[in-house]
Amino acid sequence: MKIPYNIEEEKMKITELLKKDTIIANLKSSTKSEVIDELINKLDSANRLNDKEEYKKAILKREEQFSTGIGDGIAIPHAKTAAVKTPALAFGLSKEGIDYDSLDGNNAYIFFMIAASEGAHNDHLDTLSRLSSMLINEDFRKKLMNVNTEDEVLELIDKEENSYLQEQQKEKEVNIVEESKEETSESKPFILAVTACPTGIAHTYMAADALKNKAKEMSVKIKVETNGSTGIKSKLTTEEIEKATAIIVAADKQVEMARFEGKKVIQVPVAHGVKKAEELINRALNEDAPVYHHNGNDSSDSGTKNEKVGFYKHLMSGVSNMLPFVVGGGVLIAISYMFGIKAFNANDPTFHPFAKLLHDIGANNAFALMIPVLAGFIGMSIADRPGFAPAMVGGFIAANNGAGFLGGLIAGFLGGYAVVFIKKMFSKLPASLEGIKPVLLYPLFGIFITGAIMFLIVVGPVKAINLGLQHWLSSMGTANKVILGMILGGMMTIDMGGPINKAAFTFGIAMIDAGNYAPHAAIMAGGMSAPLGIALATTTFKSRFDDRAKETGKTCYIMGLCFITEGAIPFAAADPARVIPSAVVGSSVAGALSMMFNIGLPAPHGGLFVIPIVTGNPILYLLAILIGAIATAMMLGVLKKPITK
Repeated sequence: MKIPYNIEEEKMKITELLKKDTIIANLKSSTKSEVIDELINKLDSANRLNDKEEYKKAILKREEQFSTGIGDGIAIPHAKTAAVKTPALAFGLSKEGIDYDSLDGNNAYIFFMIAASEGAHNDHLDTLSRLSSMLINEDFRKKLMNVNTEDEVLELIDKEENSYLQEQQKEKEVNIVEESKEETSESKPFILAVTACPTGIAHTYMAADALKNKAKEMSVKIKVETNGSTGIKSKLTTEEIEKATAIIVAADKQVEMARFEGKKVIQVPVAHGVKKAEELINRALNEDAPVYHHNGNDSSDSGTKNEKVGFYKHLMSGVSNMLPFVVGGGVLIAISYMFGIKAFNANDPTFHPFAKLLHDIGANNAFALMIPVLAGFIGMSIADRPGFAPAMVGGFIAANNGAGFLGGLIAGFLGGYAVVFIKKMFSKLPASLEGIKPVLLYPLFGIFITGAIMFLIVVGPVKAINLGLQHWLSSMGTANKVILGMILGGMMTIDMGGPINKAAFTFGIAMIDAGNYAPHAAIMAGGMSAPLGIALATTTFKSRFDDRAKETGKTCYIMGLCFITEGAIPFAAADPARVIPSAVVGSSVAGALSMMFNIGLPAPHGGLFVIPIVTGNPILYLLAILIGAIATAMMLGVLKKPITK
């Protein structure tokens, strides 16, 4: 028996996110850009943002996808970003109306700006989503148009929210009764829908409610799955998909499509779910839709913009899934070295059983999985789940036969595209054999093709390249090492977490795997010096920074010491012309000095905590990082002008 929904279960109300200090009862703006700025400034003055400019970039990026002016006089600009300090709402009302490029071509009068933080709790996201659903109600919109004070806004929203929650409870209770009668009822059309938008906060839930409300008016049975920020809600079951007359997919991001094989599917942007609910339901009832045939991808973009697919996307899928093994295993290895570089070796005088335990977990297991996991997720990014096993086996072959990191990269792409080829090769098989493809044909032929090519073609040459690279690095003169360190250090901060940063970090991991620890020492030195240098600048040159920047600077000390280069991003976003060159110069200096001092770093991550285990002189390594940070701070002090009060 299902438990009826209870409004007491709600943990957060809308008015906990919308306060008097984020309400503008009479907007002064007359254009779209002005109202965006006015609402952002309101959130910023209420201390809800970490970085106003970065938040504005996120808002504008969302607007580029399609206007958040949803029509009926409403606009809901929104963004989910680390630039938000505290999840919040801003409300603005324009009695005259503003041209907001709304989907219906009319002016917008009611504005809710949603600020969701990157790590927002599900309660916050659910509450923000509830507001989007409430705005479907025409009476509520009319009442909002007549408010004059902040108190009136809050009182009206509280009242409407309580009514909405009670209505939801009644609806759930009715659904339970209907479900109990379903087996004895006559067969009638049953429609399914899936809604999803890029941020998963507003349009996802507005489209879902619009479809449900219109279906209720039309006495049509419907179930809607939402793919929002808090995950998938009301997930469609296999039995429901089997019974469905047709399926509406209103989405602007990837949703799971393989399950709809052979069903009539209407694919439209999520905005159509909000504005064209009746049309979509009628199309579904009339079965006015093509039969969906799965193209081999478990996920498909149903909107107007396809996800960019390419080398970088696949590579980053592998790297991001590999990093937990690298960081967790690498730090355990680093801790084991604190007992002595050879303390894990039972034949060494410094042997310690705990050091051996740490090293066994970190090096022999977590770190040993690094290359297979990298390859596996690259393959999965290319060919979805069938690409995972062949690519992972290829990565395992690379790791155990001297092909190393480079071999793992090749294995990932080889395994993925081998499965893509196999899918095409078997696409003409009878439908009766469809079930054995993913469980037998794809893994069997995928693993064989990938493994054979790895052993017969890839491993030998790549192993030779790795040995040649190791020899080249070990035979480098001091001048060349310094240049390499300068380049690697600078790469860490030129885009702070972007593709250039990731390329440098990935190269460092590859060198650790190959047994050369010097490049990664330069990389970590460069990555630490930028946030530390900016923090030092906010402390030393206080007149060049406002109070908020000085507060953020304190955080940069911690992030820099922990080797989190992204701590510098708020400063780079606010003043890129001065901050990025300063950061790159300081990081290049730190990387060059690390190489000059012959420092090696056997751990891939850890910041200050792994400095004691560097090969070479830890004091000189600290000095390299400090000099790089000072270079960044001094350059910022020169380039930035004092703030006039």
